[in-house]
Amino acid sequence: MGQEKITLTKAELKKVLVIEKLVAGHIKVAEAAELLQLSTRQVLRLKKTYITEGAEGFAHKNRGRKPAHTISDDVKKMVAELYRTKYDGSNNCHFSELLEEHESLSLSVSSIRRILLSQGIKRSDNEDASKHVSPVTVNRKPECFEIDASPYAWLEDRGPELTLHGIIDDATGMVVGALFRPTETREGYFSAMKQAIQQYGIPLGIYSDRHTIFRSPKETLTLEQELAGETAPLSQFGKAMADLEITHIKAMSLEAKGRIERLFGTFQDRLAIELRLLGISTMEEANRVLPKLIQKHNRRFAISPQQTESAYRPLPEGINLNHIFAIREYRQIGPGQTISYGGKVYTFAVKPTHPFEVKTVVEVRQTMQDELLVWHHRQAFALRETQRPERQPKTKTASPASPRKPAKNHPWRQPWKIQKSFNVASIHDR
Repeated sequence: MGQEKITLTKAELKKVLVIEKLVAGHIKVAEAAELLQLSTRQVLRLKKTYITEGAEGFAHKNRGRKPAHTISDDVKKMVAELYRTKYDGSNNCHFSELLEEHESLSLSVSSIRRILLSQGIKRSDNEDASKHVSPVTVNRKPECFEIDASPYAWLEDRGPELTLHGIIDDATGMVVGALFRPTETREGYFSAMKQAIQQYGIPLGIYSDRHTIFRSPKETLTLEQELAGETAPLSQFGKAMADLEITHIKAMSLEAKGRIERLFGTFQDRLAIELRLLGISTMEEANRVLPKLIQKHNRRFAISPQQTESAYRPLPEGINLNHIFAIREYRQIGPGQTISYGGKVYTFAVKPTHPFEVKTVVEVRQTMQDELLVWHHRQAFALRETQRPERQPKTKTASPASPRKPAKNHPWRQPWKIQKSFNVASIHDR
């Protein structure tokens, strides 16, 4: 039977050489301790090990053995195959969560990374988008929203490109409203705001970009207009915020609303894969499952505030958000209490107690449910379509003129005077 080969590291080989000299009596214990930078007690233990076990005693006892918690090759191949076929595109952290959720396989992020690299799979990005998790708590009250939209291939090649409208709490990073629409629209922002206010309350302020949905192109006033007391015109979104007494801040840079920008980066990395696993291929299906996916995201990334008291204001009783998030136009009251709007004629569904005078200017609001109403003194008067009133033709009847009597000094009352005739011959003589 041949001798078993032992592999020693440089440090272990150094110990063998020093202890051999010590055993042979060439050096003393203190010298050996100085050479190995160990205490004399440790050197004596090494000497005893060398005498009883030889040089093999200096090798680590687990060398050459497989760890008890090692991942088998079959599991590694299965993980790599799942990534290629089912979870392609997910980052290492998200992939680890998905394996535990869908495959009942618990692996650390570092193990996932090593397995994928050993199988020749490498993500195109340098780092996981979900590595930067905020602290567990934050010393701020929830009080402001950040709002934006992100067009992206959320359904990949299974459906059309959609735009995700989202709202995030500025303090906790909690998503408070989100929905898909074909493009970035005012109606999408209105619907997201309704979600957030109905579930959490009215914020003190809201950050947005300077899209024309949020600002009027003519909002900059001249010095003369400011001195004259004129106010800047508001967009339809701005009017809704003013009604709810929400301070609307239009950010000048992406950094000013960094939370919502990072949120869409995380969503593009995770949400598209979640929709793929659910087999979602239409906008309606995506909006149906989106609330559960948002709850899952908030459990993973939202921060718990140290101050449990929220700064959001409850929605006052009697306020209908459908009437707030509406399109506003001004119209004149016509004959028969009618209003022209969108090429049609409307009248009041219920006759007002005090009818409006003709040509009175009123505010007409069209809700997202296509309900049309007149908003007057914080009251809503529903409208219904009607026929245009027929105009009665006016016929002019000629009346005899009243007799007129000339004044006393009128030329007609003057006597007729005969003018002298000219002598034609005298004229020629001149």
